[in-house]
Amino acid sequence: MENEELKENVQEKAEKPAKKNTKKWQEEVDKALAEAEESKRKWYAVTAEYENYRRRTQNQAAQRYNDGRNDVVAALIPIGDNLERALASCQDESTKQGVDMILKAYQKVLEGEGVETIDPTGEAFNADTMEAIMAMPAADGEESGIVKQVYLKGYKKGDKVLRYAQVIVTQ
Repeated sequence: MENEELKENVQEKAEKPAKKNTKKWQEEVDKALAEAEESKRKWYAVTAEYENYRRRTQNQAAQRYNDGRNDVVAALIPIGDNLERALASCQDESTKQGVDMILKAYQKVLEGEGVETIDPTGEAFNADTMEAIMAMPAADGEESGIVKQVYLKGYKKGDKVLRYAQVIVTQ
């Protein structure tokens, strides 16, 4: 019996420190869980930030590429103007036919790039796509602010104007 009492006494003493250790251990576990949750939250935030950065730089690269293409097309537009002038002033039929073929190929390239011509003859003046270079008095029965003549055609690609149409407007 003494042995059993001694065993119970030892177990009671062993349980008291175990309860203290359990509290200490539980606090450490809670602290570790809180740190893990904080690390997980930070990881999610960094991952989301990186995804936003990746998308933003991808969009910027695509925009720069498109802007570069638009700049090249805008630089080629005066060549088309010169081809049209050459076609209008050609005397020889075979030369005229050759220049016309080159002009059509040029226009096909512009079409392939999605470039549209702005030819606003007879329309109301719109400062978003046109540049008034001269004003002339309106004839009887004509409205004011109407494009009378296009001096240089304008070009646009989508919503971006590559060159404003230079026009003569009635006043």
